Amino acid sequence: MLRIAWSTLRTRWLSFAGTFVALALGATLMAALGQVLASSVSSPDRGPQRYAAAPVVVVPDERLTVRSPFGRSSAPLAEPRGLAPELAARLPGAVRDRVFPAQLAGGPPAVGRPWSAARTAPQRLSAGRAPAADDEIVVTAGAQVGRRVRVVTAAGARPYRVVGIASAGPQPTVFFTDERAAALSPRIDALAVWRPAAEVRAALGAAAEPETALGAAAGPGSGLGSPAGSPPVPGGTGSPAVSNKVRVLTGQDRALLDPSREADERARNNADTIAGIAAGFAGFIAIFVVSSTFAFAVGQRQREFALLRTIGATAGQVRRMVYGEALLIAVAASALGASIGPLATRPILDRLSALGMAPAWLVPSTSSVPSYLAFGTGVLVAVVGVVVAARRAGRVRPAEALREAAVEPKSMTIGRWIAGGGLLATAVISMLVNAVTDPGGATNNKTFMPIVMLLIASVGLLAPVFVRPVTNLLAAPLGRLRGAGGLVVPAGAVVSTRRTAATAAPVLVTVALAATLLGGAAMTDATKSAMQTAPVRADYLVLPAGTGGLDRQLVERLRTVPGADVTTMTTTSLYTLEGEGTQIVERPAEAVDPATLTTALSVPVSAGSLAELRDDTIAVSPTWELGLGQRVKMWRADGSQVSLKVVALLGTGSAADSYVTPAHAFSALPSAAYVKLRPGASATEVGRALEQAAKGHNARAATKAAWAATAADRRASASRLGLLAVLGIMLSYTVIALVNTLLMAAPDRAPEHGALRLLGATKAQLLRYVMAEALLVVAVGVILAAVATALGLLGLYAALVQLTGPGAVDVPWQPVTGVIGLCAVLAVLAAVLPASRTKGVAIPRA
Repeated sequence: MLRIAWSTLRTRWLSFAGTFVALALGATLMAALGQVLASSVSSPDRGPQRYAAAPVVVVPDERLTVRSPFGRSSAPLAEPRGLAPELAARLPGAVRDRVFPAQLAGGPPAVGRPWSAARTAPQRLSAGRAPAADDEIVVTAGAQVGRRVRVVTAAGARPYRVVGIASAGPQPTVFFTDERAAALSPRIDALAVWRPAAEVRAALGAAAEPETALGAAAGPGSGLGSPAGSPPVPGGTGSPAVSNKVRVLTGQDRALLDPSREADERARNNADTIAGIAAGFAGFIAIFVVSSTFAFAVGQRQREFALLRTIGATAGQVRRMVYGEALLIAVAASALGASIGPLATRPILDRLSALGMAPAWLVPSTSSVPSYLAFGTGVLVAVVGVVVAARRAGRVRPAEALREAAVEPKSMTIGRWIAGGGLLATAVISMLVNAVTDPGGATNNKTFMPIVMLLIASVGLLAPVFVRPVTNLLAAPLGRLRGAGGLVVPAGAVVSTRRTAATAAPVLVTVALAATLLGGAAMTDATKSAMQTAPVRADYLVLPAGTGGLDRQLVERLRTVPGADVTTMTTTSLYTLEGEGTQIVERPAEAVDPATLTTALSVPVSAGSLAELRDDTIAVSPTWELGLGQRVKMWRADGSQVSLKVVALLGTGSAADSYVTPAHAFSALPSAAYVKLRPGASATEVGRALEQAAKGHNARAATKAAWAATAADRRASASRLGLLAVLGIMLSYTVIALVNTLLMAAPDRAPEHGALRLLGATKAQLLRYVMAEALLVVAVGVILAAVATALGLLGLYAALVQLTGPGAVDVPWQPVTGVIGLCAVLAVLAAVLPASRTKGVAIPRA
């Protein structure tokens, strides 16, 4: 049967050209995206930047390690603790590095460091001289030598004179004298040492050994690594604990301290996520294209299969022939795609890097495993896609070869009803389960996208059921037109339901995926923004321009603004021992003044009262799984232990996971200040006063409405970037599937078009008829896509409405309209070009 399959492919190559291209494209994408994943995994981490010139770096052991009866559990601390001065004294000559927020007023985000730390990168003077006085600085960007500038640190804004320009380092930096840096940030963050590592460890002694238990803290009242004057916490251990254990880093381990490390990891994870999602959609759409193409081809070859059965071929042999055709196409196409796929790896990485969704330093992998996997996946996709078509071909009876007329086979079989109905039921049930049990999970693409695939596949399988009524509905206005076009156009679509459904299928997939994914992203972004903005009662917000937070001087100035109540919010972390005492879990917390919390925010409380929030209590969300009145041992962001009592359980829609008092936030600066107008205060005057107070402090004052709009736009822009790759893949497959189906149908339509010419239709009339029929089929696909989109977005809405209440079902119509327009243009071109060569010919006997 392989010989017959090969002969069939040679004579019907045009019918299978689209399948070949689809499989080749799929294998190419699989290989390229697989290489992207392999590149992400195999690329070595970026070399050390901040301490590239320092062979040995000593840093505090910034881990919280807890011993339990079941073993030890560790987690990185959210706030640094610093090195004990007595440990630094053991390494004379070492550079005592301090890294702290310091930014030129109006300049780019930057950090402050002592000038002695410039040699660790190294960063050398390109102009001017080193700082020698407390009011002198060296900068890497943003100012010129001799200029007097304001520098914003945690303490506030102060003028300095720029005396030098240093070469660029891993991040913009403001260098102070060592004495001034120590005054601005007493904490020692690292020691850069130019001595052998063994000698350094010997000098540090037991401090350089791995920490074995939580108890390696300096004890109450030591104050090491924390800001001066940190208040004691009732029920806790007093001042923040400081570990006297250190880590001695050499070689590549020094890169752990680089400022870009977290951003690189996020970008690497983004690249992995996008590549995985795009590969999943590529496989899904490839199966859809292959199955629809072979199903249509089998419908065209009924008489051919019947003749094979007549001369003695068994049903199994016919099925094997169809499988053989698929395998021959798949092997050739997949081999081609797997070979050229790796060539696209570098362009894909460059594009992702330009979008900020992949590290720029990733090295393309040279592994051949992705190509082998792409080849195998391509063959598997072809076999899976042709299963239904092969079974249908095997059921063709020999008697069908004797029919005088070509009768379109039944479009909806029992198997198709079961498959389509089963997928639809699975999708609907999944949406209901998500809406009832986990509405928050619906905002996760990993939950939403599989449901979208199920919906689209189910509507595609059930499409023939809706073709006739939808076509009649769309054709109703055509019946009012003069001439025969109003009758001929819808008749051609209705008579050949299978052909119409097969042509509309790629339009259905593309439009439905574009509308559902973009609409779902818009609704999810709106919900997340509403969850963030709806609880805010404040009239104004003062926000930092960078990541350093609001300095203390600015906060004091804000509190003096007449007619305004100011509430600051500081993001911190708490650690709990969960999993039956086996796992340390970091949980986000907001440190806020309890007296003004409800003035700034509307905080839903399901049990207890926020009025009881004090230094030894906490308000938590249900995710903590704690009971009201329960006292729990916790660890704060610096690793110090504290015992807190649960006095309030937060309700659905809370803007935070938990609330504590400012006593639990140490070196972290406020991330926002909420300003509520007092009765009778002028909004204009308060707004002007806030802008004046924020001036020169790298902060901005914004109304609640302006802040909400900015947050929503930023979230929407970020979420849509990841969908661009998926939409590009979908459009590629649409071109293949739509054009291929119409070209396959062209030979069967040639006698029909020739008959119209013989009956007196001009060439222009024939082309208008073909164009109108193509547009009608596209409209059918769009209607079916609208059904799938409506189901998907309504299911998502049912989950999201429980989080923020009723909202709008938002679909970005501009890109969706563009996709529909592209489908229409492709359909018209693929239908008109073959028909333009049609001449008046005799009608062959069926």
